[in-house]
Amino acid sequence: MLLSMSAVSSLVPARFLTIVAHLVIVITIFWSRENNVKACLPLDFTQEQYDNEDRKLVVALAVTLGLFGIELAGFFSGVSMFNCSQGLLSTGVHASASVALLFFLFEQWECDIYWWILAICSVLPAFVEILLFIAVFGLKKKPL
Repeated sequence: MLLSMSAVSSLVPARFLTIVAHLVIVITIFWSRENNVKACLPLDFTQEQYDNEDRKLVVALAVTLGLFGIELAGFFSGVSMFNCSQGLLSTGVHASASVALLFFLFEQWECDIYWWILAICSVLPAFVEILLFIAVFGLKKKPL
């Protein structure tokens, strides 16, 4: 029992730090998205093409921020803070997202790749968080 409580207590700060790292990188991409948008376009692009790709990337980044809101609400409310499965899933996908988004940012990957990173590393943990909200508040289960 002591070992499992130690593992859970170390998972909580690791989860928080990986979520914050992922969030900081998403905000950084928001601020400096011009080069990433240009990487999605042919060499001779029009302003309309640029605006279209920029809008798509802004929508993807905004969706990511909304999903962060869901996950952080569950984390800070205590619904999933000490849930080992969600903690491990969240830590793994946010750490993976942080690495992938650093490559996206510095290697100027195409914008379509961001949608894959979003689906795997943001939608998945937010979906599980919503299920935990339903279990705790709708079905009156204990948060653990």
